[in-house]
Amino acid sequence: MLRPFDNDERRQFRETCRRFAETELQPFANEWDEAGEIPWEMHQKVGALGVWGFGVDEKYGGLGMDDIFMRAAWGEEAARAHNGGTLAALGGRSISIGPIHKLASQDIKDRILKDIVLGKKGSSLGITEPGGGSDVANMQTTARQDGNHWVINGAKTFITGGMTSDYYVIGARTGGEGLNGISLFLVDADAEGFSRTALDKKMGWWASDQASLYFDEVRVPAENMLGEEGRGFIQIMHNFNHERLGMVAQSLGMMRVLLEYSIDYAQQRETFGKPMIKHQVIRHKIADMSARVDRLDGWLNQICWLADQGEMPVAQICKAKFSATKDLEFCASEAMQILGGAGYLRGNPVERFYREVKVMAIGGGSEEIMRDLAVRQMGL
Repeated sequence: MLRPFDNDERRQFRETCRRFAETELQPFANEWDEAGEIPWEMHQKVGALGVWGFGVDEKYGGLGMDDIFMRAAWGEEAARAHNGGTLAALGGRSISIGPIHKLASQDIKDRILKDIVLGKKGSSLGITEPGGGSDVANMQTTARQDGNHWVINGAKTFITGGMTSDYYVIGARTGGEGLNGISLFLVDADAEGFSRTALDKKMGWWASDQASLYFDEVRVPAENMLGEEGRGFIQIMHNFNHERLGMVAQSLGMMRVLLEYSIDYAQQRETFGKPMIKHQVIRHKIADMSARVDRLDGWLNQICWLADQGEMPVAQICKAKFSATKDLEFCASEAMQILGGAGYLRGNPVERFYREVKVMAIGGGSEEIMRDLAVRQMGL
């Protein structure tokens, strides 16, 4: 489909991201998946592309500007890595950069932000808890003030990049019940009383490290509180819109790969005396997959345009998030049917994306949460 809002800069950025994914990431998709990790040097290579620098001042390694279309272009084109775990391993820091840039003290930003944006150091956001899941308002991790320090106790889980990050943006309860009692803190990985354990044997995202984090009387300086006390989560809610928009774009990119892979296979494979692509049942599957790709492509461009006008279309992003993951689930299933046994074997993007569908539907706000939030944003 044509992209009516494209300009030379956006087209060049998209092409750069595409070439990078196809040459630097895709050739190693299976190797890194089976190894369960990616080389750290890839963080720095991606950092050099500037994909973590949107909305970040240049003195911190950022681009000094923001462009929603370019954010989406990276998410979509990065899917050509054929490995969502690689993208998760690389992008885990993305949802922690915003809070650090917007809320941290000048000293903290000067000390760590540039290294994170350029991929030299890792960072993660820690909100989800073992007993809480999407129920953020029921957060149990606590922080109490003790002189010029805060003392953190509790646990987080399903934290992307948790085993490799150097810094963590951690939500902890400092006040009463609900979202208004939550504050944010920066915790260094070498803080006394902090520990982490890997979550292995995952269904998908093998190349990405997810971890549980533990805080046992972890003391952090008072200046490590990010933003206002008791308003930490409220202050970063806007941050989740960028994450969800990125996941919509990545879902679209994955759907494109599944469609392209299915067409290529159907053109080469012969059954009952003719190429599979000549069978009506296969042609209809291709048509259905293509329609969903085109529909999401147009919707994503509309959302990016609305966001570019200055007001984030939260309801549209929520609806696009759960719709995109449902369409991704459909395309992954149809691609698997087209490839048959070949798709079921490890080592190809159809098998890998089929495993990764569910984490896309859960992470960044589950389909159920997105539906509810969308209706509330509609004023109902």
